[in-house]
Amino acid sequence: MFTGIVTATGTLMSVTDKGDRILRIGADWDCTALDIGASVSHSGICLTVLSRDADGYEVAASGETMRVTTLGEWQVGHKVNLERALRVGDELGGHIVSGHVDGMATVLSVTAVGDSHEVWFRAPDGLSRFVAAKGSVSLDGVSLTVNEVRGTDFSINVIEHTWSVTTLGSLREGQQVNMEIDMLARYVARLAESGTDD
Repeated sequence: MFTGIVTATGTLMSVTDKGDRILRIGADWDCTALDIGASVSHSGICLTVLSRDADGYEVAASGETMRVTTLGEWQVGHKVNLERALRVGDELGGHIVSGHVDGMATVLSVTAVGDSHEVWFRAPDGLSRFVAAKGSVSLDGVSLTVNEVRGTDFSINVIEHTWSVTTLGSLREGQQVNMEIDMLARYVARLAESGTDD
């Protein structure tokens, strides 16, 4: 589990296809402190640490992960938002994020508003019903509050700090981002579908 509070950005250093895709990530962390088998969120995608040294670490991505996320398009030099898994007792600054991407949202527009940026997205088919004004959503691993919803489209406001310390600062019209809906919204919708039957 994660909180959607990005603690670093990393760089894709190499990609090797060996059945699964093996990615080497460079980060400013002390990568030797990462446990083998640890979960790390990479722009919202939970991946398992396979090996590490002082300069970086390796993770593996399956074909399914590449199919349903932006990872299949990543090239060497690509920047990713990083967050280590939540530990009991850690501050929950964002919202509960599983690192299991539900789909890819598309950037419709990016507008500077004062020191912040308003960004409109189009949710992928089937996910817009889980997006509610003032609710939470994870986009490329960043916990964000939904401002407004219009059908399948929704807006978020990114403050200057988040804009500058995450990859959101490079968002462009037409770009796709990894989207994970709020876990609470998922279960509320499921309960509504099942009605009052036992």
